[in-house]
Amino acid sequence: MTHVLSAVAWPYANGPRHLGHVAGFGVPSDVFSRYMRMAGHDVLMVSGTDEHGTPILVAADKEGVSARELADTNNRMIVQDLVDLGVSYDLFTRTTTANHYEVVQQMFLAVHANGYMVEQTTPAAISPSTGRTLPDRYIEGTCPICGYAEARGDQCDHCGNQLDPTELKDPRSRINGETPDFVQTQHFFLDLPALAQALGEWLDDREASGLWRPNVIRFSKNILDDIKPRAMSRDIDWGIPVPLEGWRDQPTKRLYVWFDAVIGYLSASVEWARRQGEPDRWREWWNDPQALTYYFMGKDNITFHSQIWPAELLAHNGQGERGGEPGPFGELNLPTEVVSSEFLTMEGRQFSSSRGVVIFVHDVLERYQVDALRYFLSAAAPEQADSDFSWPEFVKRTNTELVAGWGNLVNRTASMIARNFGEVPAAAALAPVDEALLTQVREGFDTVGGLIARHRQKAALAEAMRLVGEANAYVSTTEPFKLKGEQQRERLGTVLHVLAQTVVDLNTLLSPFLPHSSNAVHAALGGEGTFMPMPHVEEVSDLDEPQRATYPVITGDYSAMPRWEHRPVTVGAPVAKPTPIFTKLDPSVVDEERRRLGLPVEETTTV
Repeated sequence: MTHVLSAVAWPYANGPRHLGHVAGFGVPSDVFSRYMRMAGHDVLMVSGTDEHGTPILVAADKEGVSARELADTNNRMIVQDLVDLGVSYDLFTRTTTANHYEVVQQMFLAVHANGYMVEQTTPAAISPSTGRTLPDRYIEGTCPICGYAEARGDQCDHCGNQLDPTELKDPRSRINGETPDFVQTQHFFLDLPALAQALGEWLDDREASGLWRPNVIRFSKNILDDIKPRAMSRDIDWGIPVPLEGWRDQPTKRLYVWFDAVIGYLSASVEWARRQGEPDRWREWWNDPQALTYYFMGKDNITFHSQIWPAELLAHNGQGERGGEPGPFGELNLPTEVVSSEFLTMEGRQFSSSRGVVIFVHDVLERYQVDALRYFLSAAAPEQADSDFSWPEFVKRTNTELVAGWGNLVNRTASMIARNFGEVPAAAALAPVDEALLTQVREGFDTVGGLIARHRQKAALAEAMRLVGEANAYVSTTEPFKLKGEQQRERLGTVLHVLAQTVVDLNTLLSPFLPHSSNAVHAALGGEGTFMPMPHVEEVSDLDEPQRATYPVITGDYSAMPRWEHRPVTVGAPVAKPTPIFTKLDPSVVDEERRRLGLPVEETTTV
C-alpha cells in the first residue's frame, strides 16, 4: 500500500463552476482517486475554495455585500456543484479558516527564516477611481514579447511568458478599462533565483521519470529561463496578515493569494487529520519520501504548481542555494507529478464566465444525468490538447455510446436473465467463444488500470468501452434469444452467466468514470448494498474559532470501495426486470441548449 495525495486545484470563490473548470480538475482527479483507492492505496484527496484577493472584493462591492459574505455564498454554491458531480474528496474546505491562516503564516515564517523571503520596493498598480491595488491578473495590455493584445499582468497566455504589469504596453484595468497608476510600495518577494538550481534539478528528475505529460514538463522547464523574484504580499485589506512585527498590524498589507492558495493543499491535509482526531496523520502523505503526490489543474495553473509551490516547499525545507533548516512541518514532499490538462472549449471558444461563454455545471445536472456529463468530459478530455464541448457531440456520445453501448448491454443481459431464470444462472462447460470474452475482460483490469494510473484516462475509457463492444458482439454471435426449449436451456444458462460475469467486471472497470450509474448496474445484477461510495456535505464549525458561522465541507467514507479486480458473479442472485440505466436524449436537445446560449440554431439531424 502506498500513500497517495490527490491535490486538486482550488476553485476561486467567484461563482459557480462551469464545464471548463471541472474538465480540468474535477473529473480527472476523481477518476484517478477512485481507481487508486480500488487498487489498494491509501488516498488523501483534498481541496477547497480559494477565497482571498482583489477579485472577491470587486465582486462583493458590485453586489453590495462584504467579501466574507460573498465568499460564504459562493463556497456553498461550489460545494454543491462538486458533490453533485460526485467528486470524492476526503476534505473539501476553504482558505478562510483559522487553520489555514495558521499554516500559511507558519510557512511564511519558515521561508523567511531560511532567507528566501526578501523585502523589496516595487511598483504597484493602483486604480485611480478606487485607490485599491489592482492584482496582476486584473491588468491587461499588449505583451512586450509576442505582441498579444490581451496579455495579463502576470502572464501572457499566448506565448506563456511570465510578465510584470509594468512591462505591458498600454496597460488597462480589466475592471473598468482605466489606465492604472503605478506607485512605489514595500513588499515581500519569494527569491526564486535562489531556488532556481534546486527547481531545475527537480524538474530534470521529473523529466527523466518519463511520467509527466510532454506539454507540462516542456512548459515547466521553459519558465525557468526567465525566473525572477515574485511578490508574495500585496496592498489589500482582504487576506492573511503578514506575521512579522511592523507588518502584522498594517491593515492594508496582506499575503498575496499566490502564496496563500497553494498552501491550501497542506492546510487542508492538516485540517482533515485534526477532524479525524489524529492531528499528525497528515505527515503520512507529506513527510514520507515514498508517498506519491499528484496535482490536478488546468494549464493556466502550471506556473503555480511547477514553479511557485515547489519553490515554497524547497524554501521551507531549506533546500535552495542559501541552505536552511526544515520548518515546523518537517521536510515536505515535492509533487510527484503536475497533472495539467489543456482547455475545454465551447463551440470552439474558450470558456469565460466574464465573457458569457459558459455552461454551468448545475445547469447541466438539472437537465441531464450526472454520469452522462462525466462520461463526455472523460471521453473528450483535454489531456494533451484542447478539446471542444458541443451539444451535438454530447447528445451523440450519450445516445450511441452510453445508451446504445453500455446501457443496452446491461439492460438486455438483466432482461434475459430475469425472463428466463429470475436469478444469475450457473455455467456449464464453457465454449471457446465464452472463454475468449471472459479472458479479454479480465485482462482489462491491468490495461485500463495501468492507463488510469499514468493519467491516460481518455485511452482507459476507450479501452473499457471497446470491451463493452466485444460483449455486445458476443451477444450477436451466441444469440441467446434464440436458445429455446429444455435441450438448449443449459447453453442458455451458460451464455447468460458469461454475460452477467462480463457486466459485473465491466461495471468495476467503468465505475471510476461512472460512479453513480455503477450503483444502478450493481443492483440490476442482484448486487446488494452500495457499490461505489459517494461524497456528502457536512456542516462544520471552524476548529479554532467555533463562534464563527458554520460552513459546508465535502467529505466521505470510501473504505468500502470495491477492489480493482475480477469478482466472481454470485450464482443465484435475484435479477428482476430492469429499468434503463441511461436516458436517451432527443435530438431537439441540441437546439434547446443552443438557444439558451444565444448561439445560432442549425437544423438538427437524428442522433
